[in-house]
Amino acid sequence: VQLQASGGGLVQAGGYLRVSCAASGRFFSSYRMGWFRQAPGKEREFVAGINRSADGTYYADSVKGRFTISRDNAKNTLDLQMNNLKPEDTAIYYCAASASGSIFYTTSYNYWGPGTLVTVSS
Repeated sequence: VQLQASGGGLVQAGGYLRVSCAASGRFFSSYRMGWFRQAPGKEREFVAGINRSADGTYYADSVKGRFTISRDNAKNTLDLQMNNLKPEDTAIYYCAASASGSIFYTTSYNYWGPGTLVTVSS
């Protein structure tokens, strides 16, 4: 599976942005998918995850109620709608695919995209 994220950019605090991830290759629907982010000088952290059939979604406390993860298995796409953005949301956002293990941990993910930069100005 190859992943390519897009949709990052610069937005003011309180604004919104949608980042997307396109997957190539077969069996996209067999992977749980996740979004992670990494801010300068910080470790990569879990943002949101979604089950294979989109029947379960999971969020970090810091984004709960503001971000929404979704997937379209027919189109091999993963999206993250980010509303009410805050300066602390500034980071490179990565999409990733997991075959097994906890959806919350980076070590559970087998494939990573190159990331897309989201900058939120105050």
